Amino acid sequence: MSSRHNQLRERVAQLAAQLMAEHGIQDFGLAKRKAARQMGVEDGYNLPGNQEIELALKSYQALYHGDSHPARLRLLREIALDTMRMLTDYHPYLTGSVLNGTAGPHSDINLQLFTDNEKEFELYLMQRNIPFKQGQRQVHRQGGVKNIPSFTLNLDSADVEIAIYPEDELRSVPRGQGDGRTLKRAKLAQVQALLGDARPALPAIE
Repeated sequence: MSSRHNQLRERVAQLAAQLMAEHGIQDFGLAKRKAARQMGVEDGYNLPGNQEIELALKSYQALYHGDSHPARLRLLREIALDTMRMLTDYHPYLTGSVLNGTAGPHSDINLQLFTDNEKEFELYLMQRNIPFKQGQRQVHRQGGVKNIPSFTLNLDSADVEIAIYPEDELRSVPRGQGDGRTLKRAKLAQVQALLGDARPALPAIE
C-alpha cells in the first residue's frame, strides 16, 4: 500500500471521527461513507476499518474535548451501571462507545439484554413508569442479517439503547458491524470495576 494511499486512508478516518464526535453519528460505516464523500473519495476505495476510526476518535476526544470528555464519560458509565443494576434479571451487558471510551456529548448508552419474553420486559418498564420507545434493530448473525427487538429508554441525561437477544445467545459474543471484529461487552461487575467502585481492576472483557 502506497504512502499516499495510507495518508488518504488516515485522513478519512480522522474526518469520520470528527463527524462522530461533533454530529452524534454512532455508526462507523455511515461516518466513514460521509467522510469519503466529503473528501471526494471514489466508491470502492479501501476505506479505513472501524478500529482505525475508533483510534482516531479517541485521539480527537483527547485533543478537542480533554476538559469535558472524562466527566461526561464517567456520567454515562454511572447511568449505565445504575440501569444495569435495575435490569440485572435480564443479564445486562454494556457495549459501544460508553464502554470503549469514545462516547461524546451526543452518545447513547448501548446495552444488551437476554430474555425470551419481550412482553414481560415491556411490562416491567411500564410498571415502573420508565418512558421508552419500542422498535427493532438489525444485527449480523451467522453470515446474515436479522432483526431483533429494541427499546430506547428516555432518561434525563442520556438515552439508553437496549437490544434484546434470546437467552440461548447469552454465551455467544456478537460481532461488530462492518469489519466483523468481535464486539466487546462488559457485564455489571466489570462496569463497577471500570468505575472503581467495586474490585480494583477491570476483569478481561469478553
